[in-house]
Amino acid sequence: MLYPAPIWAGADGKMDVRLLVIEDDPDLNRQLATALVDAGYVVDRAFDGEEGHYLGETEPYDAVILDIGLPKMDGLSVLEAWRRTGRAMPVLILTARDRWSDKVLGFDAGADDYVAKPFHLEEVLARIRTGRVTVDGNPVKLTSHEYRLLSYLMHHSGRVVSRTELVEHLYDQDFDRDSNTIEVFVGRIRKKLGVEAIQTVRGLGYLLSPPTDAR
Repeated sequence: MLYPAPIWAGADGKMDVRLLVIEDDPDLNRQLATALVDAGYVVDRAFDGEEGHYLGETEPYDAVILDIGLPKMDGLSVLEAWRRTGRAMPVLILTARDRWSDKVLGFDAGADDYVAKPFHLEEVLARIRTGRVTVDGNPVKLTSHEYRLLSYLMHHSGRVVSRTELVEHLYDQDFDRDSNTIEVFVGRIRKKLGVEAIQTVRGLGYLLSPPTDAR
């Protein structure tokens, strides 16, 4: 069965996770940091893209919450710069933009997940938690969207799941069905699992092979 667990909890079960919040709105920045600290995370804050980029480049963060519309250096440029230099920490982007093309640009730049403004703080907390997945006894770190996609495929193991079905499971009805976001997620999951568990059935969808172990 699949059980939710805090993202990268320590061996003692406590969340010793260090997060970076990059948001130029002082009130929202404070609210995010307060909610995360109250949830047990260690939080650093930045208020513009240049400061955020520097901190993310030089400090060992476990995850970053990154606003797209930042002064001095926009969020997508910050994210692209990190990925070019090999910084692989998970990044949750915050965006006030309502077009799916903007969100897809975020994923293409290397984002792992997103939350659209306005949002409830509980949603952000939920997005930085994930499920525990193991392959041959080894833990695999997945973002919330990756976990939900893999979980859905596991619950329908042995049958082909169409791309449209996955879209409807993961997203609201305004999702751009012509985007390649599902393909991006599947590619990332395959890479993280390191096994040939998800098969592409051309023209039909995806099929999960039974051997994958997730809990």
